[in-house]
Amino acid sequence: MLAATTDLLRLIAVPALGWAAWRDVRTRRLPNWLWYPLLVVGLLTLAWDALGHLPVAGVDDRLFLVRVGISLLVVVPLAYGLWWIGGFGGADAKAMMTLAVLFPTYPVFYLASGAYPAVVTDVGVFSMTILTNAVLVGLAYPVYLGVRNGLRGDRGTVMFLGRRTEVSALPAEHGRLFETTEGFTRGGLDLDALRMYLRWRGTTLDALRAAPAAHRDPERVGETFEPTDGAVDADVTAAERPTSAGSTGEGDTAPDADHDDPWAAERFLDEIEGSAYGTTPETLREGLRVVTTRDSVWISPGVPFIVPLFLGLCLALTYGDVLFGLLGALGVV
Repeated sequence: MLAATTDLLRLIAVPALGWAAWRDVRTRRLPNWLWYPLLVVGLLTLAWDALGHLPVAGVDDRLFLVRVGISLLVVVPLAYGLWWIGGFGGADAKAMMTLAVLFPTYPVFYLASGAYPAVVTDVGVFSMTILTNAVLVGLAYPVYLGVRNGLRGDRGTVMFLGRRTEVSALPAEHGRLFETTEGFTRGGLDLDALRMYLRWRGTTLDALRAAPAAHRDPERVGETFEPTDGAVDADVTAAERPTSAGSTGEGDTAPDADHDDPWAAERFLDEIEGSAYGTTPETLREGLRVVTTRDSVWISPGVPFIVPLFLGLCLALTYGDVLFGLLGALGVV
């Protein structure tokens, strides 16, 4: 393979982002240190390429500066803005901003079969190609969900947005409850927040389901524990702790109205740091009612955007710009 040295160095992003996507799917947690070496490589390769275009003497030099400017001054703020409004997770935004520094312009790789990427846009900003590819890959996920649910017989209005899961499997799942006791919702209990609550009480989901009435009584909350951040692979799990008072096997006879703070939801949110992923006492109580009264529930999986971002990068490095290719096939461009 023939390529500029800087372009070869940039390929470090492929295994790094692949590992990040794998880890994000498993834990929904990524270490901040991951982005620092990639940013260093990006800044060094960008500075090296810039030296080749100074002084600015021709059209190619000016185009290089414009493309770098678009990547740094448009794509980076766009990623930050999407994180700020809640459209991106923090790791997703950091990944996109890092790629904007690493790949402001199109790399070129010469193989025996030809030059890659094969489809290059007129704009020539490679980070934008990665982003549009990622969006297209992400749009394919609802189609997959719909087909999967249809084949399993789980048909309904949410079959393209969520999947039915056994309640017993929720401690190892990510996403949000997609339903309440009254119907479907997009604002159900975050499963990380559910794990935080269980760890705080020193109990398990099985114990909660076995004795919901006892757990509903805030007076039955004894010693509490570190809730962690709700990650599936937290160092300390509820299964490793002594089970707090409440796992008595009592029947579920007491409604929420019988207590001032049912499930000790307000106390939990007051004692922990942060907001447990935006959870309110009522959202927590409603989620606990759902998981203690049903054997299976709909959840919104919430696949991290870093997965389609990784796939979008791989597509960009090989095929090129998928959207531009589609529009070209349709005769639009």
